[in-house]
Amino acid sequence: MQLLDGKYVSEKLKVEIAEEAAKILEKTGRKPHLVAVLVGHDGGSETYVASKMKNCEKVGFKSSLVRYEDDVTEEELLKKVEELNADPDIDGIIVQLPLPKHIDPEKVTERIDHRKDVDGFHPVNLGRMQRNLPSFIPATPYGITLMLKEYGIETAGKHCVVVGRSNIVGSPMSILMARNTTPGNCTVTICHSRTPDIKKFTLDADILIVAIGKKNFITADMVKDGVVVVDVGMNRETSTTTKSGFKLYGDVDFENVAPKSSWITPVPGGVGLMTIVGLLKNTLASANKEVYK
Repeated sequence: MQLLDGKYVSEKLKVEIAEEAAKILEKTGRKPHLVAVLVGHDGGSETYVASKMKNCEKVGFKSSLVRYEDDVTEEELLKKVEELNADPDIDGIIVQLPLPKHIDPEKVTERIDHRKDVDGFHPVNLGRMQRNLPSFIPATPYGITLMLKEYGIETAGKHCVVVGRSNIVGSPMSILMARNTTPGNCTVTICHSRTPDIKKFTLDADILIVAIGKKNFITADMVKDGVVVVDVGMNRETSTTTKSGFKLYGDVDFENVAPKSSWITPVPGGVGLMTIVGLLKNTLASANKEVYK
């Protein structure tokens, strides 16, 4: 068993991103600029946004945070998104999810200019991704492909099983692994909460990508020897043994699945760190006008 080490890969790629950002600054006199919009005070969202801002600073990007309380109206939030769309100094816009129940996240996502949609959730970007055209790819699936590529994981002709069908991870991940790209060219099966006898499918996986949001859902009896396991799970539980007061668990029972794996991501220290890199690379591509001229 070998680790797919998100910390190692993310730090390596952030050095490369910083070098590219420095070239943009030298050439244009401006830094790539990412704006995050945060509504309310959800603990997880606060942590994620703070990490994104910190990493922007680390690679030489400009970052801005727009904050609203939970009672912000949908109309006011959409108006702010339109203002950000129109600002030529802004390369990327993310609106941190989840949003309060009175705000339609789909409406907000579709209001973001697809040319600044560095989260990769806009229907235009998802459609272009499916057609293997230049697009901003959702950050977590993008980060996973970057990790597989860094470690030289062979994907062509392999059976990839994706557990979870969310628009954020599972669905785009299944598309990316099936595309005629590297990584890619897999035969893909996608499983979800309504799939009967998931074990039947996971046991056949050469590459198993798990994003179902249930602690230790994948157990040792559900995988074959030599499988490559990518655990997207970030299940947070309170803990008295950690300084932060909580502990993260994956969707995979790491302790018992790891000995059967050829490669596996840890939690934490795996996919979560690569998600940030995917976001940074999308923002860099936006600043360079690599996707939309």
